[in-house]
Amino acid sequence: MADKREFKNPYDDFVPNKENSGFNLEDGKILQDFQEKLLSAINKLLTELHAGLHESDSHDYSVYTGTSGIALLYILMSQRLDNSYEERALKMTERVLSKLKNHRVSFLNGDAGPLAIGALLYHRQGVEPMCQECIDRLKKMLPQVLNLSSDLPDEILYGRTGYLFALLYLHKHLGQDIIDSKIIQQVVSAVLSSGKKLAQQEGRNVPLMYMWHGKYYLGAAHGISGILYMLLQAKDYMSESDLNNLVRPTIDYLQGLCFPSGNFPSSLGNNTDRLVQWCHGAPGIVFLFAQAYKVFGDDQYLQTALKCGDVVWRRGMLSKGYSICHGVAGNGYTFLVLYHLTGDLKHLHRACKFAEWCMSYGKQQYHTPDRPLSLFEGISGVIHFLVDVQEPKLANFPAFTL
Repeated sequence: MADKREFKNPYDDFVPNKENSGFNLEDGKILQDFQEKLLSAINKLLTELHAGLHESDSHDYSVYTGTSGIALLYILMSQRLDNSYEERALKMTERVLSKLKNHRVSFLNGDAGPLAIGALLYHRQGVEPMCQECIDRLKKMLPQVLNLSSDLPDEILYGRTGYLFALLYLHKHLGQDIIDSKIIQQVVSAVLSSGKKLAQQEGRNVPLMYMWHGKYYLGAAHGISGILYMLLQAKDYMSESDLNNLVRPTIDYLQGLCFPSGNFPSSLGNNTDRLVQWCHGAPGIVFLFAQAYKVFGDDQYLQTALKCGDVVWRRGMLSKGYSICHGVAGNGYTFLVLYHLTGDLKHLHRACKFAEWCMSYGKQQYHTPDRPLSLFEGISGVIHFLVDVQEPKLANFPAFTL
């Protein structure tokens, strides 16, 4: 091992014009032999997942570690492999909807996720009254989200941008009329106001600042990069002034914190280049700079995103495990993002190699997941990644990328 946090990457990097076992050099399509390997691994992991579900009695209904995350996987499965999974997803979601307690607002760790998933599934089944009921329940959370005097954070896992994702998710999948644009604008405005307030209170030389549990996190899960990424995905709901005078300078500030390696600190004041995982470090922050390049067209953002990719390739085979939150599958999405952005087959090669590593699920990890069936910590997230690699141009990191 190169370090106790990661295994040494055993794979050769991409060589242009050299045939490989993963994809066609002409069009980037995954080759049949590799498709079969992916499908074999997916089916094996699904068998483990279903055996575990049969034996478990989980009271965790979240997307992050609970049954709603598995429902989200089933939605992907229904789109790519077998449409019978949509019915499984609906049955699982219906059990969840009756248990919600309306006390958390985010998509990943709150009621907003199950409600948005329920609305989508009911809509696809043509059960519009139940779809509307889920949407109405989601809208009832709005006053809590807009209350800037509360202790509600702004980050993705528990906070305002987690609620924002639920709105954007429905907007994408159910149509523009399903959520009033004024509601999305209000949430975006609340996130910006919260960030401005903290930055001004502390006299920071940056327009927006965010805190979670007493720390200024930078990563995707709890930090500034995840918040800014969600704001960029909602850029149509903010003014050009806010985009250019608040969001962009904060992105530039974050860019200035990049380590020479291409990685980022987990929080302000932490100068240790250690964590290379979606929740903390380059694998989550790459999404922000890829999106910034799309929005602003500035090559500096592309270069930062590419540096993220290089450090993940070198240090992304994590000994912690295979999960999408803090494991190899989540790190593999780095290369799918960069492949979308550039069309460079190097990134598709790297994604295929990380998928190949994930095919040996469970054999090369030093920590057993606390929630081994879940989307973000366990087997469901690995399946999600392997399914996405089969159709790399359609891939999206779940519950984070629209």
